[in-house]
Amino acid sequence: MTQQTVRTPDQRHDRLDDILIVDADVHINESPAALMPYCDMPWRKSLEVLAGVPERYLDIPSFSPGGGGYIAPFPGGQTSGRAIDPVQLRAELDALSINIAILFPDHLLKLPLLPQVDYAAALARAYNAWLVDKWVSPEKGLLGCLVAVPQDPEDTAREIARYAKHPGIVGVYLPGAGVDPLWGHAKYDPVFRAAEAADLPVLLHSVTVIYPVYPWQLQQFDTEMARHTMGHPFSMMANMVDMLTTGVPVRFPNLRVGFTEAGVSWVPFIANRLDKEYLEQRRQVPFLEERPSHYIRKFHFSTQPIEEPENSQDYVDLVKLYHGEESTMFASDWPHHDFDHPLKLYQMPFSPEVRRQIFGQNALRFFKIDAQARRLSV
Repeated sequence: MTQQTVRTPDQRHDRLDDILIVDADVHINESPAALMPYCDMPWRKSLEVLAGVPERYLDIPSFSPGGGGYIAPFPGGQTSGRAIDPVQLRAELDALSINIAILFPDHLLKLPLLPQVDYAAALARAYNAWLVDKWVSPEKGLLGCLVAVPQDPEDTAREIARYAKHPGIVGVYLPGAGVDPLWGHAKYDPVFRAAEAADLPVLLHSVTVIYPVYPWQLQQFDTEMARHTMGHPFSMMANMVDMLTTGVPVRFPNLRVGFTEAGVSWVPFIANRLDKEYLEQRRQVPFLEERPSHYIRKFHFSTQPIEEPENSQDYVDLVKLYHGEESTMFASDWPHHDFDHPLKLYQMPFSPEVRRQIFGQNALRFFKIDAQARRLSV
């Protein structure tokens, strides 16, 4: 991990290289061939077959279904890349001035769409073993999130217990695309109970899919622009509303919860909308002792894809609307096509103190790590 010098708060003009940057959303590429040696039989045989299938961007049949391969492509954004090994990724992160990266999968973003429960669980176990064996390294500033399997919460709970003390594991990734039921359902309590016991946060992450459950029925939109605009924030909103109105933060008061890859502009809207409904219908949720916004202020949110208003001060004001100065975390989504360079957030007119919080300090607290990527709770 590249060592950076962090300036004291009274120095008002930090350069990007002077700021500790924790990236809360970086993706590594878990191909069928890569996971095959770690996968249980008989599913290893399935990965042997899939290893010969040409890989497209987040789209391999029976491995990452729900792709948009039938959509006519248009150029735009960045060229999609793949993180193949830690050496390559570390060099790319150094070029972006990123000190610490929190790793998420590529293809298993679509894990909820797999109908075979045992197969989905086997893939997650293989990914977790591969992640620990090949990728995570506090010395390199590479830290990982275990994959939760919505199809098999009990298996996920066992995985969390297995890796609870591993120095390179700092969270649990909750797949958000196409998940049914949503993450507020009581069936997922074993996941939350295990994560809380392990002192690991859970992070919801979505991806654009077309799937016949709310809110992923995106087939009526003509363009990927429309689907991408709606899919990610609606996924986060639906899951947050479900988690709040079923009392997840009450049942698990010490559980840290994060929402990634949906930007932040939806957060003040849903907080105010929920508060309004709570004041009229709070008898339906007697377990909530405070307004929903009270619990939302304890959640954390990542910046990617960062909103880009014409007046950049509007972004600063937006973060203030949900009291996000201490709960917002920088994320790049590297190396995906829509990644955000740290300079984009750096250009927003935050105070130096708030800028340092969003770039790194908030994530250090959320993941309970220090500036050298060492877990504090192990």
